[in-house]
Amino acid sequence: MVTKLNTTNYHHLDPVVRIGRNGLTDTALAEIKLQLNKRKLIKIKFLSGAFDTKTKKATFDELLEKTRAKLVHKVGFVVVLQK
Repeated sequence: MVTKLNTTNYHHLDPVVRIGRNGLTDTALAEIKLQLNKRKLIKIKFLSGAFDTKTKKATFDELLEKTRAKLVHKVGFVVVLQK
């Protein structure tokens, strides 16, 4: 479920984490959790190679489950999460 926020709250954000061809590694998840604790609202960019073995939806669902974050916005390979 996507939480509605005014786009001015997150549009200006730069991605703080980039997920590459290795996908959601333990290191990437730890960094996402750390950034969520610091900022409360973060933008994550996925490179197209991150979805080789899974679909985008499955990867995004795994991300939300493991970080316990709320999905604020998603478009293409970019997601915005809120703690």
